[in-house]
Amino acid sequence: MFSWFRSLNPSESRAFYACFGGWAIDALDTQIYSFLIPVLIASWHMTRGQAGLLGTSALISSALGGWIAGMLCDRLGRVLVMKLAIAWFVVFTIMCGFANSYEQLLVARVLSGIGFGGEWAAGAVLIGEIIRPEFRGKAVGTVQSAYSVGYAAAAIMSSILFSLLPPEHAWRAMFWLGVVPAVFVFIALRKVKDPEIFLAAKRARAEKGAAHVNPLMIFHPSVLKITILTALLALGVQAGGYALTLWLPTFLKTVRGFTPVMVGYHMFAFTVGSFIGFLVAAHLSDALGRRLIFLLFAIGNGIMIPAFLYLPIGNEALFVADAALGFVSFGIYSALGPYFTELFPSAVRASGQGFSYNFGRGIGAFFPAIVGLLSSTGGLLSLRDALAIAGTGGYVFVLIAIAFLPETRGRDLGAAPDLVPEAGTSAAMRESTS
Repeated sequence: MFSWFRSLNPSESRAFYACFGGWAIDALDTQIYSFLIPVLIASWHMTRGQAGLLGTSALISSALGGWIAGMLCDRLGRVLVMKLAIAWFVVFTIMCGFANSYEQLLVARVLSGIGFGGEWAAGAVLIGEIIRPEFRGKAVGTVQSAYSVGYAAAAIMSSILFSLLPPEHAWRAMFWLGVVPAVFVFIALRKVKDPEIFLAAKRARAEKGAAHVNPLMIFHPSVLKITILTALLALGVQAGGYALTLWLPTFLKTVRGFTPVMVGYHMFAFTVGSFIGFLVAAHLSDALGRRLIFLLFAIGNGIMIPAFLYLPIGNEALFVADAALGFVSFGIYSALGPYFTELFPSAVRASGQGFSYNFGRGIGAFFPAIVGLLSSTGGLLSLRDALAIAGTGGYVFVLIAIAFLPETRGRDLGAAPDLVPEAGTSAAMRESTS
């Protein structure tokens, strides 16, 4: 299953390890908050709407950070921007642990979100460009499985810290310990260089007098269709997933009646299933194609989410259901990175990936807040019903997007046409080397 991994050359291996670590930290930082919602609601007397807004605000700011990072990647390079993004969200994640009020935590989460949104944008295009076509789906999908590692680490940290420390100290320690792995990512990035595909395309454009292409070229008619459809695809994949993963610990605690320690065990089972889902989908995306993976996993989510929420599953059997839910919820992510890399031309690849993925993240970020508002005291729905609607609704966008996007499995990025503005392109859409 991993024979391809032994075939990676040194530059591919170094990029793989660095991106894997970076995305694990991204996931750890994101998922930490979901374990803290019940504690913060009790400590600060927040409403569910306020709790949902805390999660949503970080995701919205991460969308902005991802788009900015994508534009900077096309200008400054992939590796430098990834380093800057990781450093940024480490600083503000530490600040989250020092917050003493809802308002302070809201500001710190917004600022930290800019960093982890930028890290995905830089890492996705870096690993997508540096891995050869026959391994791209497996490698990028396996890197995506780092999210499961981050989620599992958050679940383990939650169980350990809340069993050893008072809740008012445990939640702060969650944020502070969550940034420790960033040290290893910086070490891994020391010897990683920008992909030759990116550098060669940049030299070729410079020879034609267009070394730097305006990032707004992703809205040029020649690219606009790809930009719109990939944004819809990213929205569909992420909207329901964010709502489900952010509120799942609260659902397990308040509806199923589990203790915080038991919630951690169930979330660990969820992340084990998601890790397997990432790996299986990564291999299948190279074997069956990107579009079929999105179709199969969208259907799987439409079946599994209502089953998990409504079927009378016993406490022991629920561990199996946790894993199955994680499998379909996160396996669908595996094809996103390689698909986006293969769809956008080199000149605006990072800008396009950064915008589309983070458009989906930004709009999808409202789904946790919607769940919180609908299920608040006096709200229209129970938490179970709100999760069912938000969790399944986004996959409609997945089906729409893949109906109009082409298959790209095995595409050679070096042979793919780049986007170089012609002489008639308006000045607003073009920047010369001068």
